[in-house]
Amino acid sequence: MRTTAFKLTIVYLVVFGALALGLIAYISNTTKDIIDRQLEAAIEGESAELVAEFRRHNLFKVMAAIERRSMRPDANVYLVTDFSGNPIAGNVAELIYDPAEARADAIFPVRYRRLAAVDGSDGPTHRALAKLSVLGGGYRLLVGRDVEDRIEFSAIISRSIRGAMVVVAVLALASWAFISRVVLRKVDAIGGSTRQLVAGDLTRRLPTDGSGDEFDRLAVGVNTMLDEIERLHVGLQEVSQNIAHDLKTPLTRVRNRLDETLRAGLDEAGRERALTAALDACDQLIRTFDALLTIARVESHVAAVALERVDVSGLVADMGEFYGPAAEDAGVRLVADVAGDLIVPGEPTLLRTMIANLLDNALKYGRSAPNVVELSLRRDGDAALMTVRDYGEGVAEADMGRLTDRFVRMDAARSKPGAGLGLSMVKAIVGHHGGTLTLTDARPGLAVSVRLPLAG
Repeated sequence: MRTTAFKLTIVYLVVFGALALGLIAYISNTTKDIIDRQLEAAIEGESAELVAEFRRHNLFKVMAAIERRSMRPDANVYLVTDFSGNPIAGNVAELIYDPAEARADAIFPVRYRRLAAVDGSDGPTHRALAKLSVLGGGYRLLVGRDVEDRIEFSAIISRSIRGAMVVVAVLALASWAFISRVVLRKVDAIGGSTRQLVAGDLTRRLPTDGSGDEFDRLAVGVNTMLDEIERLHVGLQEVSQNIAHDLKTPLTRVRNRLDETLRAGLDEAGRERALTAALDACDQLIRTFDALLTIARVESHVAAVALERVDVSGLVADMGEFYGPAAEDAGVRLVADVAGDLIVPGEPTLLRTMIANLLDNALKYGRSAPNVVELSLRRDGDAALMTVRDYGEGVAEADMGRLTDRFVRMDAARSKPGAGLGLSMVKAIVGHHGGTLTLTDARPGLAVSVRLPLAG
């Protein structure tokens, strides 16, 4: 009884019951009013005819007319009395009414019994509406119409109301049973899955039946959320393991060098070299933490609340020119092909960081013949497409999807500097700008494409 299905059933029962009662009551009252008006009009009309007959002719003509009309199968109630109240004509054997209501020219209720039938038996008592008219000479005329049919109609309406309420109640209970059976089964299934999720089984998903109803759509949405939570949980585990591996080693190295410096009794030059190496290791750790903080800020959309119009053509050209000397020192030729007049909504500092990370990776891993790194920017429909391609060893297809994860490095031996956060930061910045990042096996080498929407 605490379920929503039961409460909805009660609400539906009350609402539909009230509607049914209101509709039947309206029809009943409207029909009763129409019948009453028709009865009163018929009584008024017939009474006026008989009074006019009396005034045009005499009492005997009225009595003759009443006699003829009384012979009809559906004859009305007629009664003519003299000045003493004695009946002298009509089809009424007994008349019962309240004298206080029996005002002349007014319609009032009466009870009557018709004259004996042909077989001599008295008829049953009936209810009627009647009008009393005063004729000349102290004679009175009563004309009425039987209302038993109308009373029977009211009784039928009352029985219909009771029957309708019973039907509504039965249908409501049947609906409650059906809804409870269907809804509670789904709710219980969802509850069972959530309990297993709370217990730590993140592989569990809410059940779906493909019906497309609100429970199915809710389950699909929650399952999508659970997929993302599981992905983040797995990523968090990997990040934790990689942090333990990538940060513990340099910290241990710094400690060992400092310990060695204290124990070895080095001269001034030796101590300076040891301290410089320790400072370099600390700087690398600080850069790693800065990169993590930048990724977190960008992914939460805290950085650059409002994007400004950025000349991405000039920015890419400047970064290509800036990295030219570094490429030459690394023995790599940097080739830039930049289309002009491309404006995107963005944050210049983040865009420079994105390009710098892509060029750093290309110079680091693209040192293979022909020792060329290509940087290009062109218009692609309503977007600017920037591509950085190297001619290095490339990345295996199975590892392509992991490149943008944090602390992922294809250099398993960790022989090259870095923390494996470059492409993670690029992915976060591209997402922050509403763009898309694509990694392609260029054969040879790797091509990284960034598509950013142009400013309107």
